[in-house]
Amino acid sequence: MPTVISEGTVSVRRRPVDWLAGALVIIGALNWGLVGLMKLDLVAAIFGAESPGARIVYILVDLQRCIR
Repeated sequence: MPTVISEGTVSVRRRPVDWLAGALVIIGALNWGLVGLMKLDLVAAIFGAESPGARIVYILVDLQRCIR
């Protein structure tokens, strides 16, 4: 919920889940941008293709898209 601090200034308190969702949006956007531009899957390059780590990142990015 936005809070007005002074004339014309609005402060928004962000919860940790908001920060996590923002980070997942950025990770997903960067990964898809690299896939589209250079055919480079950065998540698979970092964690290994079909690894549990990569699958967790893909699942979290997808869940974030579904929830928001």
